[in-house]
Amino acid sequence: MYLLLLGLALLLLKYLQIEPVAAWDWWWVLSPFGAAVLWWWWADHFGYTKRQASVKMDERKRKRLDASRRRLGLPPLDRR
Repeated sequence: MYLLLLGLALLLLKYLQIEPVAAWDWWWVLSPFGAAVLWWWWADHFGYTKRQASVKMDERKRKRLDASRRRLGLPPLDRR
């Protein structure tokens, strides 16, 4: 996401002819978009995206179970 925001900012600066970006070659301005594509490919290919989703889902599950245990008057589970 940060690479896309950087790319959009550079694109806007180039379009509005704001220095020093106005003097840069187009491939410098558009390179963050290519880097974003490479990042997404790497994240999907090597499982980073699935791992992050799994961690988030496990955390939501833990919070839900702890809240249920508190409502029943039980202490939360000790997870180390």
